[in-house]
Amino acid sequence: MPAMNSPSAPSRQRLGWPLVVLAAAQLVISLDFSIVYVALPGIGSDLGFSGQDLQWVVSAYVVTTGGFLLLGGRATDLLGRRRIFIVAALLYAVSSLVGGLSESAGVLIAVRAVQGIGGSLLFPAALSLVNTLYEEGPVRNRALAAWGAAGAGGLCFGSLLGGVLVDAFGWPAVFLVNVPLAGAIALAAALLFPADGPLPKQRNFDLPGALTATAGITLLVFVLIHAPEAGWGSRSVLICTALSVISLSLFVLVEARTRAPLTPGHLFRHRGLLGAMALTALFSATFSSLPYFLTLYFQTVHGYSAMATGAAFLVPAVVVAAGTKVGERAVARLGVRTMLLGAMATGAVGALLLALAFDSDGSYLRLLPGIVLMSLGQGATWTGMWIVASTGIPAEDQGIASGLASTTLQVGGAVGLAVLVAVAGTGSPELTSAALLNGIRDAVYVITAGICLGAVALLAVRRQANA
Repeated sequence: MPAMNSPSAPSRQRLGWPLVVLAAAQLVISLDFSIVYVALPGIGSDLGFSGQDLQWVVSAYVVTTGGFLLLGGRATDLLGRRRIFIVAALLYAVSSLVGGLSESAGVLIAVRAVQGIGGSLLFPAALSLVNTLYEEGPVRNRALAAWGAAGAGGLCFGSLLGGVLVDAFGWPAVFLVNVPLAGAIALAAALLFPADGPLPKQRNFDLPGALTATAGITLLVFVLIHAPEAGWGSRSVLICTALSVISLSLFVLVEARTRAPLTPGHLFRHRGLLGAMALTALFSATFSSLPYFLTLYFQTVHGYSAMATGAAFLVPAVVVAAGTKVGERAVARLGVRTMLLGAMATGAVGALLLALAFDSDGSYLRLLPGIVLMSLGQGATWTGMWIVASTGIPAEDQGIASGLASTTLQVGGAVGLAVLVAVAGTGSPELTSAALLNGIRDAVYVITAGICLGAVALLAVRRQANA
């Protein structure tokens, strides 16, 4: 398959500003996911959402992001990283403007779906730019740490920023704030990033593979999000599950027969990428699911306001950002495997301490040791897994490799949260406060066990490699 040539690395004087733009893009992606939570009550009352449909303000974004990531990754390789980055940022800006001005529930859900497509383009474009602008090794590791810190900060600061904006300007502000941010990112990318080469005159794009993969993954993520509410035996879930299986089966057949596959077969022989895909799925199912249960604990068990809940996530935001830098430095001294083992062990201990500290009368200070250790492990693991995902991948495949690893990140999160909600039983509206607290505690115990199993698997792989 014809692919874009890797752009030459920028001069040393320009390394800083491109990274600022890439980090800002990751910040916007993370903010767009988390900032709307605080605005949901106002959106529901103003636009006439039913309680059942309101979740799709969040879920529409998740479904389209997860479903289109492979397509976004390969488009990045074929059409040019800077081109896709700029198009995705502009898509964010325009859709956010429409979202802030929307006056109907249907329009807003459509806007969130379009924002999700923007995320599925922007994420692999930004990650592949990090991996091609910066040389593999310490320089790239530092860039990945800074890029990761911006994403972690966006996830945690989103709730706080959302609370401030909603209190001051109303719910449309959580959408309109993206317009100048995304517009500025698109302009800066046009000015700072190396120009893509000319488009090949003939591009053997795997359209059947793109359509079947996008349909199959989108339906899969939809099922994982929709089934806990509708029931796993409901007609809609069964139909979508069958269609997803058919689409993904067709995708496998297409990839085996086409001369220009969407996912080149040689990537699946790359053990580092396969390991990174497993790690991103585990990370999203465990570390990334924890804020959901922390939010329930703060708001439902202890009655925190939206603003207080956002403030409670300030410590995790700062420590996760610090953890990304700690992880980068630890990789230089210990190697990525050893660092990941230490990071996951630290995160598991932190999650366990959190579960033990949950109490109906407990104070925030009692949670701090667990929050600090868990967040430190989370930040370091985030840096490490993207280092693994990019190491040894040719420049012309960085986009699709990023798409593969980020797809498992999305699917892992959907699977993990569905399982954890079922374990906790938090989906029942008739739960007592004591039952809810016990369910939250059980979910965090399962998260702890999941992180430990991941560390054990990583240790086993390491021993096998050394044997």
